[in-house]
Amino acid sequence: MKEKYIELMERTLAAYSNEHILRYFNDVKQNGLTEHGFPRLTSNIGILISHGRRTELLPLFLEMMEFCCKSIPRVKAANDFSVREIVTCIRAVEDSGVASQSDVDRWKEYLAAIDPASCYNVVAKTPIDKVKNWALFTGVSEFFRQRMGLCDSSDFIDTQLATQLQWLDQNGMYMDAGGDVHHPIMYDLVPRGLFAALLTEGYRGVHYSAIDECLRKSGLLTLKMQSPNGEMAFGGRSNQFIHNEPWMIATFEYEAKRYASLGDLEMVKKFKSAIKRAIAVTEKWLSEEPIYHIKNRFPTETKFGCENYAYFDKYMITVASNLYAAYLICDDSIEGDDIPDTEPSVFATTEHFHKLFLKSGGYGIEFDLNGDPHYDASGLGRVHKAGAPSTVCLSVPCPKNPNIVTDLAANTALSLCPGVKVNGEWKFATDADTKYEIIRAVEESDFVIAELICSFPNGTTVKSEYTVNETGVKIKVAGEKAVAFMLPAFFFDGERKTDISINENSLTVSYKGAVCTYRTSGEIQETEILSANRNGHYKMYFTTASKALDISIKITN
Repeated sequence: MKEKYIELMERTLAAYSNEHILRYFNDVKQNGLTEHGFPRLTSNIGILISHGRRTELLPLFLEMMEFCCKSIPRVKAANDFSVREIVTCIRAVEDSGVASQSDVDRWKEYLAAIDPASCYNVVAKTPIDKVKNWALFTGVSEFFRQRMGLCDSSDFIDTQLATQLQWLDQNGMYMDAGGDVHHPIMYDLVPRGLFAALLTEGYRGVHYSAIDECLRKSGLLTLKMQSPNGEMAFGGRSNQFIHNEPWMIATFEYEAKRYASLGDLEMVKKFKSAIKRAIAVTEKWLSEEPIYHIKNRFPTETKFGCENYAYFDKYMITVASNLYAAYLICDDSIEGDDIPDTEPSVFATTEHFHKLFLKSGGYGIEFDLNGDPHYDASGLGRVHKAGAPSTVCLSVPCPKNPNIVTDLAANTALSLCPGVKVNGEWKFATDADTKYEIIRAVEESDFVIAELICSFPNGTTVKSEYTVNETGVKIKVAGEKAVAFMLPAFFFDGERKTDISINENSLTVSYKGAVCTYRTSGEIQETEILSANRNGHYKMYFTTASKALDISIKITN
């Protein structure tokens, strides 16, 4: 696995031409360090050279590394992120001997001069400060610097860590959004990955037990949240980027080591299999030409699907950084046979994340019971099947008021969700003014089932039941009056269009050799609505009936 991680890091760097790297460096030399993208690129180039790859970049790397190490102590430029990565690069370069010892010693001397209060952007002064994950990056960076013998920051590190433990919910998931209920899934994974890196590096301070217990609990639940085809759960900011799965892999590598030490080979197999599925996702996207940093095929310069901070230069190389985090945690002596993700599984997060996951027979679905209108929508937002393209049905909802770049003048919230008539028009359960309640969610021997009640603002309620097994997803919708169910259909990924066909009772979407088929007991209605999520464009269809609907979703590949 370690060799695979290095191989994929090299593929990631291939997204940057030598001219691109030079142009980036010249810009940074002119304007100075302003964020962590350039040190991250520098670090990964050095690590690859240390492993005998991209050695032609050595002269340029030496100049880039000198610039970074000399600049970091002098400016606040998201060093909270950079110091950890630069330290791991120095260690790899020193161990491999690709740079002179005098160069390495000089870089260490620069970093030894760091004053945490003036170097890092976010520093907690007391253990109860209300600061978020940048302080965790700061604490972890200081620990890596300390492990290299460049400082003694034990009290400082423990203060940063103390502030972070207050943001964990009862499942050990990290609540990034403060008082906001819309906590992003990636920003739950990021702190947990940092915790895993910290403990792997040797932290055994006062917060060790609390951190390890957080990782144990949340690691088991992350298995339930991973889709059968290997993807991280959807939800909130920084989702659907290629770097998502590599960071999840890092947490899985930590848990594989835990269960290996306990002699629990069955759990080792589960985590190692989850790792392989996530690697397959990463490898698929890194095999595209050209390589893009987000899961669509819109040209990079359009920034389609990206937040304003999620630009290529920073988030493409993040794939390599996250893979190297997994590399450092990975123990290659631990092996695990492949186990397909077919076992029945149900998991509901706390209300802070408001997600419900059902998996069985190679299918997986994810609900958002209170979707963030800037990134998601309430309702069933994901239907995945192992081995099929994630977007052939739906991988993430379409938000009503997107905080991401799209090429549409206006967006409509889309998910797989019930609808009722209000004042003669169909109203769908995608917004915060509709409330979902889980009535039951249970695992059986060969299927899972969940029943939800959706309450609309006008007092109307609709009951919906979802059954997942190896044949697909079956949905029953029942209401007091006329009911509908929304059927988003994938239409355009930025490069190619799907083939969509409909008749009275079925809708099919064909994409990259896979087919998603919706069948319904009602009548399918076509609309003129085109909406966007991070993956591309979706067309809105829906099906209607007098009081009850039966819908099935089957994906063939």
